[in-house]
Amino acid sequence: MTFNTDNFLESILSSIDRMGYIKSDEIPNIELYMDQLTTFMEKRLSNTRRHSDDKIMTKTMINNYTKNDLLPPPERKKYGRDHIMMLLFIYYFKNILSMSDIKKLLTPLSRNYFNGSGELKFSEIYDEMFEMSLSQREDLKKFVEEQADIVMQTCKGAKKENEDFLHLFAFICALSFDAYVKKLMIEKIIDLMDDDGHPIKN
Repeated sequence: MTFNTDNFLESILSSIDRMGYIKSDEIPNIELYMDQLTTFMEKRLSNTRRHSDDKIMTKTMINNYTKNDLLPPPERKKYGRDHIMMLLFIYYFKNILSMSDIKKLLTPLSRNYFNGSGELKFSEIYDEMFEMSLSQREDLKKFVEEQADIVMQTCKGAKKENEDFLHLFAFICALSFDAYVKKLMIEKIIDLMDDDGHPIKN
């Protein structure tokens, strides 16, 4: 199997190029009722679905986030821009972190910056965090290309008809190990934070 001739690698790299986020100035500057909120999330995050029938965010999910103190409660059943930005953090974090870890991360953010309560606007923090993350796309693409080159050298003694699977399996193993190590590092950092988001002093 050759990733380049199958356009396999190109497809993966193109998906990285398409990664983006909802900028704060693209979020409605009006408060939304629950139905409006879920419609907005479904429409704007539709390109993150793996399958066409995947649900982005349901009423039940949002109510549970509020019930479990991950999301500040709505005001008069309406959700403002800071609610939406908080939900977007939750949306991406929940793919790799437990709800308790997300709560520990977002509680200080909510306490100190939600609804203009801090020295920085919530939107400034939100945009800066996502822009910082997306700035790593080129490094990520380079890493993926390097891993693709490495996995093509694996399992050289395999039968020709089994090579494709074994190369794909090796590719997934390499990416999975990287994701696993990064997840462990994130959890370690969270464990070293106190409830106010500060490093625990020894």
